[in-house]
Amino acid sequence: MPRSPLPPREGISATALRAPGGKATHAKNHLPVPDSIGDWLETEFPEAAPESRQALLTDGDMCDEAGRPVTWDDPVIPGGFYFFHRPVPAEERIPFDVGIVFEDEDLIVVDKPHFLASTPNGRFVRECVVTRLRVDLDQPDLVAIHRLDRITAGLLVLSKRPETRGRYQRLFQDRRVHKTYRALAPAPPPELEFPIVRESRLVKPVGGRQVLEVAGESNAVSRIRLVRTIGAQGLSPSGTRVDTDAVGPPRRGGGDHAPSEWAGDEDEGPPRGGIAEYELAPVTGKTHQLRVHMNGLGLPILGDPVYPVDLGPDPYDFTSPLQLLAAEIAFDDPLTGCPRHFSSHLSLDPGAVAAS
Repeated sequence: MPRSPLPPREGISATALRAPGGKATHAKNHLPVPDSIGDWLETEFPEAAPESRQALLTDGDMCDEAGRPVTWDDPVIPGGFYFFHRPVPAEERIPFDVGIVFEDEDLIVVDKPHFLASTPNGRFVRECVVTRLRVDLDQPDLVAIHRLDRITAGLLVLSKRPETRGRYQRLFQDRRVHKTYRALAPAPPPELEFPIVRESRLVKPVGGRQVLEVAGESNAVSRIRLVRTIGAQGLSPSGTRVDTDAVGPPRRGGGDHAPSEWAGDEDEGPPRGGIAEYELAPVTGKTHQLRVHMNGLGLPILGDPVYPVDLGPDPYDFTSPLQLLAAEIAFDDPLTGCPRHFSSHLSLDPGAVAAS
């Protein structure tokens, strides 16, 4: 797809739409080509009000891939790309800030907070790292070059310049980036020996939120190491939290937290056997991979609203952040050959996992 001739508006990229017909292979090349742009938009958006379709040409600045504005009666270029800005409604703010860890002329490395999406996706278009930073930093070309789940916190690498973006994206595609995560989960049973290499086949059913481990050739590999347990020293017999050590460097952006308590009810608070901190290193990059692999070991990550049971989480419920942190990223810079290593300034917090 050609690059959009329209710059982002309010940090939001223009939408691309491909016309029917043409010689190139694409999903609509077998369809008849409408006589005009107006006829095509009526076919493409049949349930939209006429004035909404007209607005794509005016308020949306609709143009062809060469940047030429189009009118309602213009002929359709068979198989051509057209670009326009969709109306995007206001979104309730996710009340957490993005921290800048590193910046040079090519990259920005940030600490993404829990609950804030990395990129525009479904419900969240304005409330994501990319859109926010495009506006706040006046960086319209900013693009995230890898994925980080909305409910996972930690390091996210963004590219500032299209001219060098492909070199950095290739690092992630070729698995030449070493990523280390930290997680809090139930303390392991004595028979579980670490380090563990978890290999399995992951499949995400259509329409489902949970990713499943199924029989078949492995397509996901994670390395898991036990860092330390927070058991008898960290919990009283009733389940009340007492004098545990911090699990990382001081939190940033979330303010100070008074010591929290875990209720003693069997269905509330942390696991009875205590909790533990784990170091997780994904060799592959499948959706939810670390969360699924930890759950498969019987060690679901604290605060996970999907594993082992999908609770249908409200995206504006911030009471129990997932205790998973993208803590370190390392790679050899493709432009200079120099090693790069970045560490998150955020930390995990067992006290933030609310009883539910």
